[in-house]
Amino acid sequence: MTIISIIFPLLSMVLLGYWVTHFQFFSKAQISGISKFAFNLSIPVFLFLNMYRAPLETSFDIKVLAAFYLPVLGVYLCGFLLSRYLIDRRGGSNASSGVFALGCSYSNTILVGLPVIIAALGEQMMGNVFAIITFHSALLFALTFILASKRSADGFSWRNFTGSILFNPVVLSISAGLLCNAITLPIHQDLLATLTLISEPALACALFVLGANLSFYRVADDWYASLLASIVKLLLLPAMVYLFGKYLLYLDHQQVSLVVLMSASPLGVNAYLIASQLKQQQSTLGSAVVLSTLLSVFSFSFWLWILL
Repeated sequence: MTIISIIFPLLSMVLLGYWVTHFQFFSKAQISGISKFAFNLSIPVFLFLNMYRAPLETSFDIKVLAAFYLPVLGVYLCGFLLSRYLIDRRGGSNASSGVFALGCSYSNTILVGLPVIIAALGEQMMGNVFAIITFHSALLFALTFILASKRSADGFSWRNFTGSILFNPVVLSISAGLLCNAITLPIHQDLLATLTLISEPALACALFVLGANLSFYRVADDWYASLLASIVKLLLLPAMVYLFGKYLLYLDHQQVSLVVLMSASPLGVNAYLIASQLKQQQSTLGSAVVLSTLLSVFSFSFWLWILL
């Protein structure tokens, strides 16, 4: 399979979502409805079914998790220091630097990474993907809130944060699929067929909604900070993952390809939502979502060329 044959169908869905929204063929309210169907129903069912069918003995590999998360934490620290001593040379707050660090390290694994991985590697690696996704948001969001906790006069609640993570549709669906898989719970064929039908538009809807949402953002005046975060996210992070996985942890080629493609995904929009909640770096992360998504076409092409 060529790089173009992997990227073109995915990029086409993103562009379709962008153009139909840009030319107001679809309204923001209509996109919101599609997004609600995708992220609250179709994608959770898709994740549940794939975790239910995944071979558990190979899904939770500590070396694969380490190859992804150790570089992620290293890049998070790098982003924190860049924000503190380069972007804000007078020394920014922990909250501001933590949010920028999140923008350098948080991957859009569901909307972008998952379709690319399925197209490039097939569905046999899905168990490892979901094992990584399960802890992704919880780790990076918690770390960011810890750094911002000293200025939590806005009443941030760890209890509410924990609940929002545990009952997140993505985490909940993966956990339910894992549990049903572990106890070998039988699912009737008719119900399985219904769930499969619901899950089929998941990835197409995700890419369509991603493109549509891009039309609602713009690159802010502080584009240089957004560009720096995008470069760190799309080049430094996957490069570190590649080195860790291939030369330090000696993963096989399929496993290296998996973690590199996951880390090469652009910045996820949830990072912008965290920035808005903490009232730090909102314009930078909003712009970085757009820039990193556009630039990911080139970064994915580069990493696919290296890996395939």
